[in-house]
Amino acid sequence: MIEIHEIEIARHCIAFACANGADSARVNLNKSSIDSCNMLNGELDKVTHAADRSIYLYLYVDGKYGTFSTNMLEKDKLEDFIIKAIDMVRMLGEDACRRLPDPSRTEKNAKTGRELSLYDETLEQSDSDSRVKIAQGMSIYKNSSEITEYSVISEECEYSESYDDSITIDSQGFEGRHTETMYYCFAETTIKAADGNKYSGFWWEAAQKEASLDCSSCSAKALDKAVRQIGPKKRRSGSYRMVVDNGVASRLLSPIASALNASAIQQKVSFLDGTVGTKVFPEGMTLMDLARTPGKSGSRLFDTEGVATTDSAIIDKGVVQKYFVSTYMSKKMDIPPTIEDLSRPVLMPYLKDEDLTADEKEVSLQSILRKCSNGILVTGFNGGNCNPVTGDFSFGIEGFAFSKGRLTHPVREMLITGNIVTLWNSLIAAGNDYRPSARWQIGTLAFENVSFSA
Repeated sequence: MIEIHEIEIARHCIAFACANGADSARVNLNKSSIDSCNMLNGELDKVTHAADRSIYLYLYVDGKYGTFSTNMLEKDKLEDFIIKAIDMVRMLGEDACRRLPDPSRTEKNAKTGRELSLYDETLEQSDSDSRVKIAQGMSIYKNSSEITEYSVISEECEYSESYDDSITIDSQGFEGRHTETMYYCFAETTIKAADGNKYSGFWWEAAQKEASLDCSSCSAKALDKAVRQIGPKKRRSGSYRMVVDNGVASRLLSPIASALNASAIQQKVSFLDGTVGTKVFPEGMTLMDLARTPGKSGSRLFDTEGVATTDSAIIDKGVVQKYFVSTYMSKKMDIPPTIEDLSRPVLMPYLKDEDLTADEKEVSLQSILRKCSNGILVTGFNGGNCNPVTGDFSFGIEGFAFSKGRLTHPVREMLITGNIVTLWNSLIAAGNDYRPSARWQIGTLAFENVSFSA
């Protein structure tokens, strides 16, 4: 973890830079480590340990700006590094929009880095033997040899523990620290069916705290995903109701997040340019950024500039509420600054024509399938893209056809096309069956009249 003397070195970098020609400066000091164990076909494959240390300097000199990084933490070497960096910045072109954020906007209460309860102290007692044991317990490869419907070709399992500790300091007096741990498990299984075709499935789990992570069923779920793909049938092209599994639903929201970034708007590559305060999406679509939720992945008190995060609506009942505007883009576009980007997006639950005021009402995959009755469930996206200027998209998909709310057969090699704004305006349902381990809290989704090509 970052030690006190290292923090003092980071502070010294600020003072030294300002004393040697910088008008202002920001320093980010980061230390991280990851330990992982990998299994292959039921046998221990490799055990790895990786540690990283870096210090980033953001220098503002005579109306010019430059960023530099190193892993050196010796004062004399850093001083020489900073002097050379300042000389290099002076060679760059002027950019009057580059400056530190207004101090009134920065976070004041990120002193220890553990305010959001994202750090698990049990990591300090962990050792290689315990990690290997967990990884070995994940594998089910040796138990699958007696199955006759298919054969397991390979099984890969990974278990890892990591921490990330960072502190940001600037010459205006801001100091903020963020510390978190992450426990992660992953499994991928490839099988060969009786007809000779091969299928693969994967599953993962993650948690900030060790006690919250259950790795025991990870490999079984990966195998189940592979097995369920056996026997796909062709489906005719046409318009169908589309349900999107919560494991991949964020793929349909990420183009919207990108389009709300001020840099995309400034460069004229955003289909949401000029839409703040406008009802662009359906009444049932509310997207929150719950950045300050304790113990949840993606939570943070401040962004990379030190600007304090807030729990706020990004889209409220279909109305676009804000863009993500850094200090730089604020000056460049002459608009008020907000926050650099999304921290922890949460799409609120919705069922068309139904009252969801009761928080306890479950909106799950099964309830959404019943509501939609017939259509195609998308469980994976295979390539494709979304045009950032128009919002037109084309994605390859795989999944299952369903009828009367029940899955009937797998489908593969189909393509969905359309426009992101039009798609979201056909929203039928948004689930609250969020995956606890995911940063993007997007539940199962359902849309009307989606164009599928076989």
